[in-house]
Amino acid sequence: MSAPVVEVTDLHVSFPAVEAVRGVSLAVYPGECVAIVGESGSGKSVTARTLLGLTGEEATVTAGRLAIEGVDAASFSERQWRSIRGRRVGYVLQDALVSLDSLRPVGKEIAETLKLHRAVPRHEIPRKVIDLLTEVGVPEPEARARQYPHELSGGLRQRALIASAIACGPKLLIADEPTTALDVTVQAQILRLLAERKRAGQALLLISHDLAVVAKLADRILVMKDGVVVEDGTASQVLGAPEHPYTKALLAAIPEPSTRAPRAGEVVIRADGLVKTFGKRTAVDDVSFELRAGQTLGVVGESGSGKTTTARLVLGLLQPDRGSVEIDGLPWTGLSRERQRELRRHIQVIYQDPLSSFDPRFSVRRILDEALEVGGEPRKTRLKRAVELLEQVGLDDSVLERRPLKLSGGQRQRVAIARALAPRPRVIVCDEPVSALDVSIQAQVLDLLVGLQAELGVAYLFISHHLGVVHHVSDHVLVLKDGQVVESGAANQVLTAPSAAYTQELLAAVPRLDTNVSLARRAS
Repeated sequence: MSAPVVEVTDLHVSFPAVEAVRGVSLAVYPGECVAIVGESGSGKSVTARTLLGLTGEEATVTAGRLAIEGVDAASFSERQWRSIRGRRVGYVLQDALVSLDSLRPVGKEIAETLKLHRAVPRHEIPRKVIDLLTEVGVPEPEARARQYPHELSGGLRQRALIASAIACGPKLLIADEPTTALDVTVQAQILRLLAERKRAGQALLLISHDLAVVAKLADRILVMKDGVVVEDGTASQVLGAPEHPYTKALLAAIPEPSTRAPRAGEVVIRADGLVKTFGKRTAVDDVSFELRAGQTLGVVGESGSGKTTTARLVLGLLQPDRGSVEIDGLPWTGLSRERQRELRRHIQVIYQDPLSSFDPRFSVRRILDEALEVGGEPRKTRLKRAVELLEQVGLDDSVLERRPLKLSGGQRQRVAIARALAPRPRVIVCDEPVSALDVSIQAQVLDLLVGLQAELGVAYLFISHHLGVVHHVSDHVLVLKDGQVVESGAANQVLTAPSAAYTQELLAAVPRLDTNVSLARRAS
């Protein structure tokens, strides 16, 4: 067997307040994919960042061995690490919007990597940039290379980030949640790309909370909990016959189709013939639907399908060019700002990334206080009501004085749900509310949303690229493509026996655990 591209034994990483990684050992060989899975705080991303010298000045790193391509990297200087990053080890982060420079076109970002490491002659760089964007599935690469990150969809931003990471042909590619923000068809493209690189001899270290993605690529899996590897083995062993209770719990948390009893509440949202254009592009084209109290309407489709624009029209954040939205039979489209503010409390929203939707200076108490004020809650009862809301979402009053950065991802999303519930809305728009969460936290939040709906009768417009999640929570499903509804109906019908070719393509692109894994889950 050839030598490992990276080899680590007995790795320990400590910060002033916590020992984040304790005794981790791993090796990744050419043409092999090793995956690290675990919840937030398990130490998986810290382990990955250590292999790039990105643990930060406050970190203390020790290891029996830390070698990259046979070179001892344990005592590398920052200058030596800079020569490794991009050239020997590529790094794909989860949050492309933060990782890409907002002040320059993505083509120039990719070009800088090529220039820095002198990967190709300078006159060949423009063509190489286009080739890389094409390789990762970016349509119209010449035009996209001239665009800034905010002008691209989440999926296109992530593909541009991957293009930058592979630009210099590194021997090791570390991918930290590389498909989390992608719809299923684009996700399938990226997984095929990574699989092709693995077959070509590139070593992959994959960090992911999506076990179906891990099953698609990984040869070996390390399961981490509280900084320690609790299970280590081949993908078939770990996913098909897990031994550790924590691994079994992760597998049991994967969302499955629900057996929700049908409900028939009154119509709370009616959208009729919605059309919205941006320049020459029609983002939403004649979209109509009804949403009833106590029900969930799932909206699915690829990036650019019109999902988010439809949500913004329903929320009143955009005005349609044609068509209308009603809430509880009352006109919502075209209202004055004053009148819209009066009705705003009836429709709330939960975003994918609550950290970016919260003011980082505000405590949880102030975040909830503002939402309660919108809902007309008297000042003297707001604190009591805030504590009640926190209890509803599985938190207690100990988080009241904390700011968002002091909360875990799951806690932040629970606070986001509490904020949405504060004005006692009739409808909550859930825009990718669990896509950034680890699988076990994701399951907790989904169960919380389902339980709150049964208790309060609130209706959800649930937008997600994760078809398994949509199937788990939805009563009905709307499938969008290029701004148009291509299929709609009961969730179980649409997502198990679709009639539209496009829906069939979406379902075919979903990564799945094999039968042996499903059997192992049921047996555990």
